[in-house]
Amino acid sequence: MEQVILNVEPREKTAKKFKEEGYVPAVIYGNGSEAKSVKIQEVSLKKMLSVHGQNVKLWVECGEDKKFGFIKEIQRQPVTNKIRHIDIQLVARDKDVKIQIPIIFDGEEALKKIQLQLQIRKAIVEVFGKIDLMPDVIHVDVAKKERNDTITFEDFKLDASLKSSDNEDEVYGTITSFIIEEEVEEEVAPAPAATDAAAPVAPAK
Repeated sequence: MEQVILNVEPREKTAKKFKEEGYVPAVIYGNGSEAKSVKIQEVSLKKMLSVHGQNVKLWVECGEDKKFGFIKEIQRQPVTNKIRHIDIQLVARDKDVKIQIPIIFDGEEALKKIQLQLQIRKAIVEVFGKIDLMPDVIHVDVAKKERNDTITFEDFKLDASLKSSDNEDEVYGTITSFIIEEEVEEEVAPAPAATDAAAPVAPAK
């Protein structure tokens, strides 16, 4: 596994809203350590996320202190999507943990060529086991699937020691026939014919 390093700096936790330009506030906790308030350079954080994604496992460096963990939660502004807070959970690499891993389904274009389609039921799976054995993202190739085939945990091809926290019969996707909706043209009733002559007026009595 590639070693990803995230540098953080100590931050004094106060009741006031964090407003330090160019930094994102964060909290580090877990693995027997007390929760620590830190700050991360926004540019470095965005670069790391763009390359490795939100589910990256990483080494957190604060001065000479270096510990292993993963990003537990990212809070964003609802309108601008700007990152406003990060939660980082520390873990021992030899301990079992639960992590939610996103699923990417590859090969949907190949299904369309044979009039099939993928119906995604669940695009994330919670996995239990050693963090070193867990991928950041799970890729599933559905190109060779047939009609009525289902995508289950076995299709993820993970290490045998990793287990799903979902139900054993959980279905993450189903292959169905490709339905083409035909456009039905509405019949428009012809407009009444216009007459040039005005209707005769009855004579007054």
